[in-house]
Amino acid sequence: PPFMTRLKAFQRVVSQYADIADSLLVYIEEAHPSDGWVSSDAPYQIPKHRCLEDRLKAAQIMNLEIPGCLVVADTMENSSNAAYGAYFERLYILHDGKVVYQGGRGPEGYRISELRNWLDQYRNGLHNSQTVVIHV
Repeated sequence: PPFMTRLKAFQRVVSQYADIADSLLVYIEEAHPSDGWVSSDAPYQIPKHRCLEDRLKAAQIMNLEIPGCLVVADTMENSSNAAYGAYFERLYILHDGKVVYQGGRGPEGYRISELRNWLDQYRNGLHNSQTVVIHV
C-alpha cells in the first residue's frame, strides 16, 4: 500500500524535525483490509476493524514501525478521519491549535517533500527571528 511504502520517508521527517515539531499519526480505518480490498504487497494482514480493540491492535503494529512518533487510533465512528478528510492518508501541520499546512489527499496528494519544505521554512524563520538581549 502507498502509505507503507512512504513510511520510511515519514519516519525520517519525524527524526529530522523532532527539535521543532511533535509528530502524531492517527490510525484510521484500514484502507486495504485482509478481508476486503486486499493489497497483494501489504506487509501485514489486518482485517477490517469490527471494534475499537481491533483498531487499537492495528495501531500498535504501526507504533512499532515509527519510533519517536506518537500513534493514536481514530474512533470507530471515524471522527478524526471525517474532520480532517484523511481517507486514505493526509499530512497536516498544526501550530497554536490552527491548521497551517494541509497536504493533498493520498495517495496521489501525499507529498512528504511539501511537508519537509514547510518545516524547513519554519525552522529558518525561527533561526532568523531569534533576538539576543544583552544586559550591560
